[in-house]
Amino acid sequence: MAFSQTKIQLTVGEKTMTATLVDNAATRELKALLEKGPITIQMSDYGGFEKVGELLQSFTTSNSQITTEPGDIMLYQGNNMVIFYGNNSWSYTRLGKIDGATADNLRQFLGSGSISLTVSLVSSAGIAAIYNADKETDTVFDLNGNPIESRPLSPGIYIVNGKKTLIGN
Repeated sequence: MAFSQTKIQLTVGEKTMTATLVDNAATRELKALLEKGPITIQMSDYGGFEKVGELLQSFTTSNSQITTEPGDIMLYQGNNMVIFYGNNSWSYTRLGKIDGATADNLRQFLGSGSISLTVSLVSSAGIAAIYNADKETDTVFDLNGNPIESRPLSPGIYIVNGKKTLIGN
């Protein structure tokens, strides 16, 4: 079975973002761990450009010199997850990238100081049905959990009244 486009959900308090994992030994090991259930990582700021936290176990490394960007998720020293909201150049194993990440929305999501980050697999069940979401009373969120007020909705995938919804042309 192909590994392509494995998604994880990152949760801090009531806020969530999704990330897409790359395919390497470390991410396959991480995925196997997450298939048993979510994990929580205590993370803290480091250097004004990243959050870092120790993982429950060590993972296989394939380090290379990388210049990071906001939203990059890296493995450092085999047992630390690093989420970047700034840039750095160092030897890491790439794990993935937070979907739609910008420096500003990451700083809001990650906050300042120490946090508890819960990591879980995103269900691969997909969209079960297509609904009409043009009503003014519908509660609509993007896939990162941000409310969408403007109507009509642009084509894309949304959470409408608590259900994944595909809005077409």
